Amino acid sequence: MKAAYITTLGSPDVITYGEMDRPVPGPTDVLVRVEAAAVDPVDTFVRSGAYRTPTPFPFVLGRDLVGTVAETGPGATGFAVGDRVWSHSMGHGGRQGVTAEYCVVGVDRVYHLPGDVDAARAAAVLHPAATAHLALFRHARLRPGETVLVIGGAGNVGRAATVLAARAGARVLAVARAETAPDCLRAGATAVVDHRDPDAAEQLRELTGDGVDVHLDTSGHQDLDAALALVGHGARVVLMAGLSARPVLPVGAVYPRDVSLVGFAISNASVDDLAGTARVINHGLADDAFPIPVTVELPLSRTAEAHRMIEAGVRGRIVLRPE
Repeated sequence: MKAAYITTLGSPDVITYGEMDRPVPGPTDVLVRVEAAAVDPVDTFVRSGAYRTPTPFPFVLGRDLVGTVAETGPGATGFAVGDRVWSHSMGHGGRQGVTAEYCVVGVDRVYHLPGDVDAARAAAVLHPAATAHLALFRHARLRPGETVLVIGGAGNVGRAATVLAARAGARVLAVARAETAPDCLRAGATAVVDHRDPDAAEQLRELTGDGVDVHLDTSGHQDLDAALALVGHGARVVLMAGLSARPVLPVGAVYPRDVSLVGFAISNASVDDLAGTARVINHGLADDAFPIPVTVELPLSRTAEAHRMIEAGVRGRIVLRPE
């Protein structure tokens, strides 16, 4: 089979596109013929070594796939050849990734795709929606009626978080560029503030009143001084982006108000956590609820180019398809 893989850590230049042996499913695995694979920022961290995880070489990259079951192990109950499926937790922890024509996935990490959902659109949704869901409900313990502030509200995870929080009965405030405000409002935000506006901080203070209950900075800037000025008593600040960020922590603004700072990376999610996100994702895919755009589709042979685009800050989602 053709695959995009690495034999050493480094820049996008270390990615090779070429022939590999087709993997063989184990007793409780399915072999999936890949239809679409999304490229995530975390894929670039794994490839470069910035995010240390086992990478048995040659190592196929990528987390998220949509495809069709081509073969099943004898213990892979619930799946049959021809089923359309998806997974969003490959390419990490020693598990081979998805930038290949075929991928072996354990039955505890693969889910049925609802209806006739388009493969590229589904692949684009998986990682942002799962990340947003776990950040909001597993780590921030969001409850109906609370207020969520989403920094980077027009980004992939930001839009997914806005959709999920609004659908759960929360009030969502978004920080994003003015030109993307309509996108944030369509996703469910009640107000959008442009971070470039000189009065942005004052606008947010007026909107937050006694302070927000949940603060998500999906942009990775992690300005904790600014964040703690906007949260209320008992608020939860989820740290979920910004691998190289080194913010100042004003301790006196944290513990007297019972504010929690919670670190979260979806790569650490348990299979039970991921199964919970799968149910939510499938409902959203069936309802076409996630307004996450596919910016570009590329052939699998251009995986290295896709990584360069991610590192250059491309907006939207990049999806790869086998040729």
